[in-house]
Amino acid sequence: MTYDLIIIGAGPAGISAAVYAVRQRLNMLIISKDIGGQVAKKAVDIENYPGFDKISGSELVELYQKQLKANNLLVQQDEVLGIQKKDGIFFVSTKSKKVYESISVIITSGAESKLINVPGEEEFSGKGVSYCSLCDGPIFKDKIVAVVGGGNNGFESALFLSNYVKKIFILEFSDKVKADQENQDLVFKNKNIEVITNAKVVKIEGKVFVNSITYEDLKNNKEITLEVNGVFVEIGYTPSTLFVGDLVDLNEKGEIVFDPENLKTKTPGLFSAGDCNVSKYKQIVMASGEGAKAALSAYEYIKRNK
Repeated sequence: MTYDLIIIGAGPAGISAAVYAVRQRLNMLIISKDIGGQVAKKAVDIENYPGFDKISGSELVELYQKQLKANNLLVQQDEVLGIQKKDGIFFVSTKSKKVYESISVIITSGAESKLINVPGEEEFSGKGVSYCSLCDGPIFKDKIVAVVGGGNNGFESALFLSNYVKKIFILEFSDKVKADQENQDLVFKNKNIEVITNAKVVKIEGKVFVNSITYEDLKNNKEITLEVNGVFVEIGYTPSTLFVGDLVDLNEKGEIVFDPENLKTKTPGLFSAGDCNVSKYKQIVMASGEGAKAALSAYEYIKRNK
């Protein structure tokens, strides 16, 4: 069976693309490891999404699911490992060893959490090292944790964690934090959160579970060890684009280079939208808009090539 369209990813961009594609009566398949992408891991309420004073990530994902159901759209939960194009048809291969065919493809694969790549990180992953404060925060009730990263992700995670833990250290590599002023104001008002700059994480240690994190004080050239029960890594994300191969051009960050007018890539029929794309700003509303535009562009391509 050859689909009109395959959408890879079911975050804001993928959901938006699917909703617009179904209105054009396209025969499509959505393939994704989950529904919601980074929205599902959002640690604080979303307050800049049109139509809502504020809404939590989990609530928005629930609305995504309802909208998919209302449009009779199902998400094939799988991981895409590769894409090829032969004789005008795309072949999408997945981790479950299935291969799907389509006339057009929209990549909305988003991004994955970056690693700090220090001793102990991999060893204690799931044993005190976490990349999702929303998922794991309540486990650390009344404990001490460290958050690695002084950007918005790190500060928002710390604010969420402050509802559960008794002490939080935010470790930022540079001499200044990068979080928005609003997040800074909220963090610096919280007596349970301590921000440490010029901190280069050296190692994470423990026995069965994490019990300490060591960082180098770059200003004083000395190592300092903090006794913590958990480490939340929040240093940003890496675009999930390795599976695309040479069908697209990537920038130095691994983001997909695209035509902003219609979201097309260098390969005819292959479009991209959301956080996997080259963009200075990564916002839910922007990803949603790109998804809609990509779906309409894909529809025009399919009409010409079906």
